[in-house]
Amino acid sequence: MVEQGEHRADQPSTWSDEELVARSLDGDTEAFGVLILRYRAVVTGVAYRIAGDAALADDVAQETFIRLWSKLAAFRPEGSLKGWVCRIAANLTIDALRRQKPTTDISQLALAAGGKGPEGAVLSSERATQVRAALMRLPVDSRTVLVLREYEGLSYQEIADALRVPLGTVESRLNDARRRLKDELCAYLED
Repeated sequence: MVEQGEHRADQPSTWSDEELVARSLDGDTEAFGVLILRYRAVVTGVAYRIAGDAALADDVAQETFIRLWSKLAAFRPEGSLKGWVCRIAANLTIDALRRQKPTTDISQLALAAGGKGPEGAVLSSERATQVRAALMRLPVDSRTVLVLREYEGLSYQEIADALRVPLGTVESRLNDARRRLKDELCAYLED
C-alpha cells in the first residue's frame, strides 16, 4: 500500500511511449492523457514553427491528438512515436496552410526575452523576429524539415520516416533551408 506523501515508481508519467500506446489501445484514457501531456509542446511547436500562427498551431495540436487517437492502432513500435506524432502535426499544418489564405505576418509576433535587461530584451526580440520571418519565407517543405531537425531534434532517418521521403530528400531540403537562412540572415546577424 502506498502511504500518503509517497510516490509510486510505476506512475503513468514514467511509462514508455510503447507502454502508453498499448494501454491507450486497451481503453486507458489516463495513459492517452499522458501521451498528450508528453507531446503537447512538441506538436504545438512544430505547427507554430511551420505556420507562424499561434491560433492555427493550437487548432492543429487538437486535431493532431484526435488523429493520433483514431490511428493509434496503426503505430508500429519499431518506429519513433515522436517522429510519427511530428509527421501528423506537420501534415495537418501543411494541409491547413493550403486551405488558408496567407494572412499571418509572423514578423509582428514577438518572443519574450528572459533576464537580459531592457536592451538585451529588445535586441533578442528583434533577432528572434528576423529569424522567424526568414523561417516563414522558406518553402514549406524545407521549413518542415528544418523545424523537425533543429527545433524537435529528430534524426535525419526519423524525419525521412515521418515525412515518408527518401533520406537524400531530407538532406537536400535541410541543406537548402540552412543555406537560405544563412544567406538571408548573414547581414543581420553580423551587426
